[in-house]
Amino acid sequence: MKPSVVVVGSLNQDIVVQVEELPREGETLMGIGMSESPGGKGANQGVAIGKLQACVSMIGKVGSDPHAASLMKSLQQAGVDTRYIMTSNRPTGLAFVTVDRAGSNHIVVIPGANRELTPEDIDSQRQAIEKCEIVVLQLEIPLKTVEYTLRLAKELGKTTVLNPAPAQMLRDEILRFVDFLIPNEHELQSMSGMTITDASTLQAAARVYLSKGVRALIVTLGGKGCCYIDHERVQTYPARKVKAQDTTAAGDSFIGGFVAGYLKYHDVDLAIELAQKAAAITVTRHGAQSSLPTWEEVAAFDLS
Repeated sequence: MKPSVVVVGSLNQDIVVQVEELPREGETLMGIGMSESPGGKGANQGVAIGKLQACVSMIGKVGSDPHAASLMKSLQQAGVDTRYIMTSNRPTGLAFVTVDRAGSNHIVVIPGANRELTPEDIDSQRQAIEKCEIVVLQLEIPLKTVEYTLRLAKELGKTTVLNPAPAQMLRDEILRFVDFLIPNEHELQSMSGMTITDASTLQAAARVYLSKGVRALIVTLGGKGCCYIDHERVQTYPARKVKAQDTTAAGDSFIGGFVAGYLKYHDVDLAIELAQKAAAITVTRHGAQSSLPTWEEVAAFDLS
């Protein structure tokens, strides 16, 4: 059987507004343009993995509305198996994204059907997890469902990847079921309650999670690259240099690249190299899933 990934997470339709600069509190700005596109951290990561030619399925929930149809079509076009996605009575999740000319963004998420994904739903789709090698989660679905899925995945002997976004406190009990914790530096600071100002404070915050049972952390640092930390080594990887247009889905692209690379190579360094190339391509384009690169584009990255 071909090695595979299951992504358990959110599906949102993104409403993207482009502006010259992000608004300050109480400020009204004229926008440059507006567009809609499929998104959601879970769906983005599923599409990112699928476009990189890895075998991937998704477990999640959508509403019975036109947004759901758009999301399902995008996943299927990327090669994602959607048979484990269920329908809720609540509307499909929405994300309102404001992007400035430098590519920075603000995002507000209305969870909708994502909030209805329960541990019982995971049990109903257990066969997908039983058949896979890697299980990937984020925090745009209920935390009790994330915790239940991580525990189940480890009981079944799977490798687990958790992207703790949006950042929130995680119980010590559940952290021992996480193999790879992949936050950005802001999420790590928020979760740990520690002020991160340099490499030493970042490593100190990361070691808090290693002490709680996490096997390894990969902390993404935007334009500064990323840092890998486990019980035996610390390794910094400089970012690939590109001109950013829109950072939407950059983190999801990185995680998709890492998971696809780890599934293919079972080597952290090679997986991170693939992740950085994928994220670098993503930030040069606008949108979420539409900006995620294919395997051929990543393979040709150093030649461009």
